[in-house]
Amino acid sequence: MNAAAIVERFRRHGVRCDRGLTTEEFRQIETLYGLRFPPDLRELLTHALPAGEGFPEWRNFSVNNQVRIHSRLRAPLEGILFDIRQNAFWYEGWGERPRETEAAAARAVREYARVPRLIPIYSHRYMPESPHEAGNPVFSVHQTDIIYYGADLDEYFGIEFREKEYAEMNAERIKPIAFWKDLAS
Repeated sequence: MNAAAIVERFRRHGVRCDRGLTTEEFRQIETLYGLRFPPDLRELLTHALPAGEGFPEWRNFSVNNQVRIHSRLRAPLEGILFDIRQNAFWYEGWGERPRETEAAAARAVREYARVPRLIPIYSHRYMPESPHEAGNPVFSVHQTDIIYYGADLDEYFGIEFREKEYAEMNAERIKPIAFWKDLAS
């Protein structure tokens, strides 16, 4: 990944970039939200912090912003729970669905705690925090309507900013991520 090239892409498309996060800011963020940035996302956010509508305000530690980020971190689970309750969704990897909807939702919450956590990148685009290595794919997540939106950060931002067609995404390069790969299939 070339962080400088991604930041240049941001600038070409009018995305404001603030100075990158410091080691201490990463420590605070990862402690506060209980997450760990994959190395390539960390490299990008060290180089520059994209700012503006749709981007997480990682540097803002106000109570209101903490609520917003926690909500974005929880949004994938909330979408799954919505589809369990409203659309009879059930992931077959969890075994037989409980008959009662709320029992199914409770089981989904327990099972979800074991899947790779998603970190918000922009709007409803997310990157899994694990495996903790560079090159994780980016997903577009809306309830259980989940698709790949890039094999990695560079490809994702190329597609997001329409410098590359979605149809040109290199599906063979997409790293399979437990659970999410099944929903994105």
